[in-house]
Amino acid sequence: MPNEFPIDFVVTWVNMDDADWHAEFLKYSGKKENEKNGVSEARFRDYGFLKYWFRGIEKFAPWVRKVHFVTSGQKPEWLDASDPRINLVSHKDFIPEQFLPTYNSVVIERYMHNIPGLAEHFVYFNDDFYIIDRIGPERFFLNGLPRDIAVFQYNPSWSQWYRRIKNNIRIINRHFDKREVMERYHNKWFDSSYGSKARLNYLLKPYGKFITLRTPHNAQPYLKSTFREVWEAEGAELTRTSVNRFRASDDYTPELFRTWQICRGNFEPYNTYSDTKMFPLMMRPKQAVRAIREQAYKLVCINDNVHIRDYDKVMAELKDAFESILPEKSGFEL
Repeated sequence: MPNEFPIDFVVTWVNMDDADWHAEFLKYSGKKENEKNGVSEARFRDYGFLKYWFRGIEKFAPWVRKVHFVTSGQKPEWLDASDPRINLVSHKDFIPEQFLPTYNSVVIERYMHNIPGLAEHFVYFNDDFYIIDRIGPERFFLNGLPRDIAVFQYNPSWSQWYRRIKNNIRIINRHFDKREVMERYHNKWFDSSYGSKARLNYLLKPYGKFITLRTPHNAQPYLKSTFREVWEAEGAELTRTSVNRFRASDDYTPELFRTWQICRGNFEPYNTYSDTKMFPLMMRPKQAVRAIREQAYKLVCINDNVHIRDYDKVMAELKDAFESILPEKSGFEL
């Protein structure tokens, strides 16, 4: 059955072993070869699983119209760029030149709506997020709207990431009245599928200001028009912070666009935790391997970390697990 409307996927990727990329990274970071720059190697390194990302798309989500593969101008040697389903996108194709090069994912993500040819309905993936079982378009969009979970979660400011999440909320509170939003979209904020995760929604219903929402690490569906609306409202602030080549405490994350979408009522309730799981490999490598082999979820995040013990062994076991469910080369591969 054809989709009611086209749905695209967007995925970002970097080849950290590219000598040109590495030299440029060191130049702008101002660090020497053996210095960390406060940037985790795990955030950029590629352990060779990208082909399984594409195999999962072809086997389990063949309804996708186009995959926009976003890099700084790189391409895996095995990727068939002539496949009509793929659009190779360089940062320079959609990010203003004065902010390039950038190594800050949140800057790249805020300009996604400018990707040439991007559909109104799209799903954004990090390259560590895999589809491992058959999934339909209704998992991401229903009645033309993104499916999402609208529940509050208290996030302390003990990490730079959560400080950025709170930056988003300051903007949200400038543009939305929490009581009015929750009253207008009451059924969406108190959907039964959320279960106990919605307990703060009930407790904070009388409270006048938004606090941070629960931010599941997920394949996130968006409307392109949401990005345009946020840029129209807060373009000066988004432009100001686009100069951050590396992550900074005054950044805004993609959760700004997601939360704006929710506050507009432009979503259909769905407990995304019901079929999605993140596995931090530092703590749960065996569980990750088992989940892939058994296809225990529709989507899994394989979260890398520089402190993984027996790294090569863990990666080999994950590769075997992926091969067990996705052994055949996809049409995206040469």
